[in-house]
Amino acid sequence: MPKKKIVVLTGAGISAESGISTFRDAGGLWEGHDIMEVASPQGWKKNPQVVLEFYNLRRRQLHEVKPNAGHLALAELEKDFDVSIVTQNVDNLHEAAGSSHVLHLHGELFKVRSTGDPRLIYDWKKDLKLGDVCEKGYQLRPHIVWFGEEVPMMNQAISLAIKADIFMVIGTSLVVYPAAGLIDYVEDVVPKFLIDPHVPILHGIKNLFTYPFSATQGVPMVIQKIKEMYG
Repeated sequence: MPKKKIVVLTGAGISAESGISTFRDAGGLWEGHDIMEVASPQGWKKNPQVVLEFYNLRRRQLHEVKPNAGHLALAELEKDFDVSIVTQNVDNLHEAAGSSHVLHLHGELFKVRSTGDPRLIYDWKKDLKLGDVCEKGYQLRPHIVWFGEEVPMMNQAISLAIKADIFMVIGTSLVVYPAAGLIDYVEDVVPKFLIDPHVPILHGIKNLFTYPFSATQGVPMVIQKIKEMYG
């Protein structure tokens, strides 16, 4: 008998518990910069040095943090279920915990890409500087989906959501689109578990179970519930 398919949407809340600061921690500001200055094509065009330094700091921080109990519990779930994680986070903590099917909607801090040919993507764990170029000679940029840019992995995420037997949402307030709309593609009969200290008010979502807890608290609770339902 094939394993039940669990699709998990994760947001900033699960990473915050590992010590990764979110944009909203500082009221949308970063060292006095409006977020559009460091996370938009316009900001990149205006001052690429500021943008590069912003992501260099975040990349350095990523070397210092570790997966938490929420990440580890999701990785462990692969023993009994077919698990796919769709994450809005740009860190690698799901992979570091051992999850093997992770789709990054908003890009990855440990990757960079060519400004002249977006198909050229490279693994990158050090600082990125002006003058670092791809094999075609174009400046490299963070492999991050900025505000105003398309989300190229969204169609793959939708395909996963449509096939889900169980759907989990962890550490996201479901206000950032298009990711927030993913739950709308999950079939009505599918049980949906939402784990976040600030559970959003959702209308018209059937079979929704809410857990107003942090990821490290709520994920093990939900996994226990899933195993009782399908074990």
